Amino acid sequence: MSPQDPPARFRIRPAGPEDAGLVLRFIRELAEYERLGHEVVATEERLRQHLAPPAPACEALLAFAGDEPVGFALFFPTYSTFLAQPGLHLEDLYVPELHRGRGYGGRLLAELARIARERGCGRLEWAVLDWNEPAIRFYRSIGAALLKEWQTFRLSGEALAAVADRAEVTGSPGAGERAG
Repeated sequence: MSPQDPPARFRIRPAGPEDAGLVLRFIRELAEYERLGHEVVATEERLRQHLAPPAPACEALLAFAGDEPVGFALFFPTYSTFLAQPGLHLEDLYVPELHRGRGYGGRLLAELARIARERGCGRLEWAVLDWNEPAIRFYRSIGAALLKEWQTFRLSGEALAAVADRAEVTGSPGAGERAG
């Protein structure tokens, strides 16, 4: 689209299992942008399962300019013990480079904030790579706070399996027993 073209009708809609291919495309593009493409092992089938009702593991919003997909946001519920309220975690927000600078990312984030408010959430949280200055500037411009005192930890792969194995060895709840 050139600057002289009329703006296409913009809309945001929830993604369903039938949109797993498009969601996966955006995930892969985002991973390449973040220099993490080698880490993507997601499949269309797994996304289809996790986006499916009645209890989806995640939800996604898809943004369109006319019929063209121009971005997505993938999120899931969290809970704040300090607030005693649910929250939302934004896992991915992505607009392809060709479509940046038109406000699509901001509109996706605004829709997600609306959903959070509608659901009685006390927080909407996400992480950003420390080198992604354009995103950091954008998030600060809308009033988001950078929580410098918090560090993100992750267990995955072999480390996750090793810690889970400890629960089975010690006989902690979850290793065939129930607490309480």
